[in-house]
Amino acid sequence: MKEKEEIRLVQLKKIEEDFYEKHPEVRYICGIDEAGRGPLAGPVVVASVIMPRDSMIEGVNDSKKVSEKKREALYDKIIEEAVSYGIGVIDQKEIDERNILEATKTGLTTSLKELSVKPDVILVDALKGIDTLGIPYQSIIKGDALCYSISAASILAKVTRDRMMRQWDEIYPQYGFEKHKGYGTKAHIEAIKEYGLCPIHRKSFTKNFV
Repeated sequence: MKEKEEIRLVQLKKIEEDFYEKHPEVRYICGIDEAGRGPLAGPVVVASVIMPRDSMIEGVNDSKKVSEKKREALYDKIIEEAVSYGIGVIDQKEIDERNILEATKTGLTTSLKELSVKPDVILVDALKGIDTLGIPYQSIIKGDALCYSISAASILAKVTRDRMMRQWDEIYPQYGFEKHKGYGTKAHIEAIKEYGLCPIHRKSFTKNFV
């Protein structure tokens, strides 16, 4: 690993290290992030992940700063190294029924329930007012770019969702889900106007296009 990357990772892990040093009783820190709050179609996916304290996976970063090909490779490394991880998937129907924020919060709790190891503390990207099953948490604005475990979670969430959208593309190829993953690109909006909505579109997000 190059010195510059090592320095970046040490800085990215500073929030976790501060927790470990100030709270010797803490063994497991869980990072949580989501993917898919903004798209017009598909689910919102929330990932929880507990990484070993000494984890230093080269390239881990906010998923938005990493190429799709590199995210796929990092996903495998994170899964392999993680103490435990959990994924919560909330579909478009529940998003429409409850709103995206509440759906995301539900996905977060679901992802926590999937963990095989109970964390001592949770670090989450921006969300507040969440059910963390009684586990103390800290909400960090732009946590996916500032905190190693949240960055790792962001990659798990993004890759999981992207894989789902590629599968949906095979069923509904006219919308181009493989390319835009359900986000409101010009091509996607034009496809909605031409073909109407398909079952995975969020009706609450697409009122202006049909």
